[in-house]
Amino acid sequence: MSELRDLYQEVILDHNRRPRNFRALEDADRKAEGFNPLCGDHLTLFLKVRDQHVVEVAFQGLGCAISKASASLMTEGVKGKTFADVETLYQAFHDMVTGQPGQQIDSDRLGKLAVFAGVCEFPVRVKCATLPWRTLQAALKDQKSVATTE
Repeated sequence: MSELRDLYQEVILDHNRRPRNFRALEDADRKAEGFNPLCGDHLTLFLKVRDQHVVEVAFQGLGCAISKASASLMTEGVKGKTFADVETLYQAFHDMVTGQPGQQIDSDRLGKLAVFAGVCEFPVRVKCATLPWRTLQAALKDQKSVATTE
C-alpha cells in the first residue's frame, strides 16, 4: 500500500509542477472563477462547449499542490465528455474525496483521478481538491458569480 501511496503522491506532484491545460482560452465560450477563502486557492476555468459537450478546457490560477493537480487532472478527464458525463464524473470524484479511508474506489470511472483517494484522510484538503470541480460546474451552468468551497 505504501508503494501505491508513493505513486499517487508522485502523480499529484507532477501535475502540480507541470499542470496540463494551464493556459487561457482566448476564444472560450464560458469562463468561471473559483476561490477557496480558507487557503487562498484561486483559479479561472475556460471552456469551449458545443452541443452539451466540453470541447476544450483550460485553467489558470494559483493554489496548493492538491488544487492545481486536481484542476490539471480534471481538465484531462472532462475533455470531450458530455455535460451529463462530467456531472457523473464529478459525483464519483466527490464521493471518493469525501468518503471513508479504505473505501472501494471506482477506478474504471475515475481513471487517473483515483490518485486523490487519500484526500479523504485530510478533511481540510477536500476543499482544495474540489474547488476546480465546483468552478467547472459554475462554468457549465454559465454562472457569473465566483464559485467557492463554502
